[in-house]
Amino acid sequence: METESEPYVRLASLRQLHQGMADMNTARSLADTLQTVADGVVDALGYELACVNLVRPDGDLVVAALSGNAAAEALITGRVGSRESWERRLSMGEAWGDLIFIPHTEGWVLDDDDVPQWYTDGPAPRFEDEWHPSDRLFAPMYAPGPQGGGDGELVGVLSVDRPRNGRLPGAWGREALQMYAFQAAIAISNARLRSNMQRALVRLEREQQALRASEESFRQAFEYAPSGMAVAEMGGDQHGRILRTNDALCRLLGRPASAMRRYSFSDLVHPEDIGTLLRTSAEGGRAELRLARRDGTYVWVSLRNSVVADAADGPRFLLTHVEDIEERKRRELQLAHRASHDSLTGLPNSAELRARLSARLCQQRPSMLPAAVDEAMAAFESFDSQDAAYGPPAFDRGHDFDFPPEAEGFEGYDHHVHAIAPDADHDDGAKGLAVLFCDLDGFKSINDRFGHNAGDAVLIEVARRLGDGVRDGDTVARLGGDEFVILANGLGRADAQDLAVRLRNEIIQPIRAEGRAVRVGASFGIGWAHCGLTADEVLKSADERMYIEKRSRPKQHRRAG
Repeated sequence: METESEPYVRLASLRQLHQGMADMNTARSLADTLQTVADGVVDALGYELACVNLVRPDGDLVVAALSGNAAAEALITGRVGSRESWERRLSMGEAWGDLIFIPHTEGWVLDDDDVPQWYTDGPAPRFEDEWHPSDRLFAPMYAPGPQGGGDGELVGVLSVDRPRNGRLPGAWGREALQMYAFQAAIAISNARLRSNMQRALVRLEREQQALRASEESFRQAFEYAPSGMAVAEMGGDQHGRILRTNDALCRLLGRPASAMRRYSFSDLVHPEDIGTLLRTSAEGGRAELRLARRDGTYVWVSLRNSVVADAADGPRFLLTHVEDIEERKRRELQLAHRASHDSLTGLPNSAELRARLSARLCQQRPSMLPAAVDEAMAAFESFDSQDAAYGPPAFDRGHDFDFPPEAEGFEGYDHHVHAIAPDADHDDGAKGLAVLFCDLDGFKSINDRFGHNAGDAVLIEVARRLGDGVRDGDTVARLGGDEFVILANGLGRADAQDLAVRLRNEIIQPIRAEGRAVRVGASFGIGWAHCGLTADEVLKSADERMYIEKRSRPKQHRRAG
């Protein structure tokens, strides 16, 4: 209305508009901002009803706030209209700058679409500029664009209804609504940004709390673990250096934590296990090895490494779990010893004897080997350098030099040393692997007269004397019953015979058994290990020689008392 008081009214409206903009820019949350925007349209711009339709992430628009009518607020707040229907609204009607006005003469086509709507009642207009109840006025809200204007992405749409003066807004009213929509878009964008930042801060704080809780859980699990734990560097000059240990590991190795930090695991591992440690450190995983205690002894441990990776820099640390398996290893060694040793005497048993003997034998007979190899080498050395253009006889015409088949397994080619018996006819200084088969004489009568306990005592003492009478590296085994076998490498025939005599003289000395002195004799058969024979064939040969020796001696000489 054009009156003399219009400038004053406009100034008051401008003050209300300014206050409304200030309120929506100081709201504490996105929801408060949206409601303040709707309230400002009613309070500052003089409309009876205002609705904020906010663009959702999926593009549709939801009624996010409504002001001016409690019934309308309860009915349509939270309802959604499709983006397609809203695009149709914003593309029809009259353009008042950035505003869209759809008069009642055209708006009837929108009555049945899916956009939430509120209808106000009122009489038909009597004047040309009077507001009709079915008129619609929309103010699109665009986020600030790159140039600072409102030409960015659509944030939402303000829909207003029925100015309080009942007339269509004039130029000043349209400009005010357009300006308000622009500022509302900025306020909503800022509120969304603050909301996103607040959510990010809350999420970050929760993640930090979870991280602190995880670190504390790890610290407690690390420190109070019943088995050893350590953190070591990975990579670089200090690879493997221990950074941190728990009490269990310090107790296991008898070293304080301050001393442990001066070492790496490679400093503590047994020299024979260093290769196992290096493979485990490089690849992670599990290994069983020995670590040095402070007193110089070693303890068997199960060591399990996990690589702690850093997303930016790659692997950085090794988390090592160390479990004491000394008792298990001791039981395993005991079981292995029991499986391979005689339970009464502690000597290697029959199976272990055959395994050790078989390890020294191959299936290739060495009898013709020296001559065959000498012949082959002589053919090569006879090659004259002046025939070099044609190549040596054994290498020309594209075929390789072949050593004779009997050279297979010869020392110098696959590192196997053939077992060869010394010459039986004359002493040429040759030495071989002697197999002495020992059978006790008179042992059965001791069992019969004094009982098995006495017999066991005799066997134990004989085993001790045999062990004391041989060299380190020789094998004394109990084949079974009162039969023993000695493997002695590097002996000539005379050496083997002297050894049998010395052992027999030791055995015939009196033995205390069950409170009395008893004596047994011993018969020895000397066999020789030949490559090409099996372990059983070698033992059978020595056994046969033992029986020949036993029968050749007078009965009274087999056992002295």
